[in-house]
Amino acid sequence: MSSILTTEKLCKSFSNGGVQQHVIKNLDLEIIEGDFTVIMGASGSGKSTLLYALSGMDKPSMGKIRFAGTEIQDYSNDQLAVFRRGNCGFVFQSVYLLENQTVLDNVLTGALIVQKNSPELISKAKDLLNKVGIMEELWNKYPNQLSGGEAQRVGIVRAAINDPKILFADEPTGQLNSASSSDVLDIFTQIHRNGQSIVMVTHDLKTALRGTRVLFLRDGSIAGEYRMPPYGTDDNKVRRTGLQSFLDEMGW
Repeated sequence: MSSILTTEKLCKSFSNGGVQQHVIKNLDLEIIEGDFTVIMGASGSGKSTLLYALSGMDKPSMGKIRFAGTEIQDYSNDQLAVFRRGNCGFVFQSVYLLENQTVLDNVLTGALIVQKNSPELISKAKDLLNKVGIMEELWNKYPNQLSGGEAQRVGIVRAAINDPKILFADEPTGQLNSASSSDVLDIFTQIHRNGQSIVMVTHDLKTALRGTRVLFLRDGSIAGEYRMPPYGTDDNKVRRTGLQSFLDEMGW
């Protein structure tokens, strides 16, 4: 498989009371197409900052980001917005559904910016909703009528409907109970099996087990990397033990 995203000496700094705080430091990274990459690390290690830089949601202070063959680090905010719409999907800890739109309209709103309104697009949205367990009786409901798990599943469909080159997720199960978390993680596993590249930030071992690659950040740099086969193709106890041992070694 080929590289879909690379960084070269990536840096991100913030000014805090006149003092420069270096959050990401000279980071070199390669994301392979089809990988499920999980980013872990202690609070303040730069996980979310890195995710936002990789996805074009924030600009780096220095360094290069090459996404799908295009360097995006010098893009204007308007150029980044267009680029994100065509190449990225986003799932956040808070779902950010539009409260005045139905489930189906929430999914279609983002898609219509990129694709033309058509019976095929509406059919695709309904098919994806069905696949994640959001059945027809919920399509005309509003976000405040959904459970947390249902809303997050709608968020995943909204992120995936444009067939993004990479789906980015920031703590997608952080506000869900155990049962809803498992349902949402099953969806991520399924779309990864279907070929979707995923980059996910999490602090949760159960969530990280779904990945094929775990990157551990420490003080804005990659301190270690752990590879796993696709979820469901190996013994889950061995998988958990191996990842736990790696995380212990990293000081997690």
